[in-house]
Amino acid sequence: MPASPETTAINPALPHNGVPHSRSEDVYAIIVGCVMIALGLAMLRAAGLVTGGIAGVALLVSYLVPLPTGVLFTLINIPFFLFARAAMGSRFMWRTIAVNGGIALFSTMARYGFRIVEAHPAFAAVAGGTVIGMGILALARHDAGVGGTGVVTLWLQRTRGWNAGRTQIAIDLAILAASFAVVAPVQVAWSALSAAAISGILIAWHRPGRYTGY
Repeated sequence: MPASPETTAINPALPHNGVPHSRSEDVYAIIVGCVMIALGLAMLRAAGLVTGGIAGVALLVSYLVPLPTGVLFTLINIPFFLFARAAMGSRFMWRTIAVNGGIALFSTMARYGFRIVEAHPAFAAVAGGTVIGMGILALARHDAGVGGTGVVTLWLQRTRGWNAGRTQIAIDLAILAASFAVVAPVQVAWSALSAAAISGILIAWHRPGRYTGY
């Protein structure tokens, strides 16, 4: 399984020899990232899929609780905000909180603003995962992230020496395994593809040397 999007996104490793982003550019990128993540979640939800990380947990709970996926995403993420501060600092934590608020807002707007009547799981897995990956990438390039289990894995790596990538893979596998109790096995298989699509975006473009802003 590819590296987790959350683990990748919270470790930017960007070169600092480019032109810094303005505050308005940061705000715009965070809005764009939130919109893309909310849209990707809507696509996965329409196809009855889950995915890895905190997004997967939110999707899984959304099949049991009548709340927008983005709202659940934010509520479940609340305990992880403290880990974001410990792992990446206060600035990153506050931006993560803002991102979660934005995802909750746009997810709620999407729920009442449009309706996806039908989505083939193959398309939803690839397109939805790709859109979420691009949203996470936009956030990471502007020193923000979605929080979640990736923050905990980074914290465990720094404090106990656990490999963050391997820990996140174990968590993602546990989430997918738990989803068998809620969704059909074939949906779980497509869900694994969605997680791979998210990671593929970050593996391809979230690397030092591919970007000079910070």
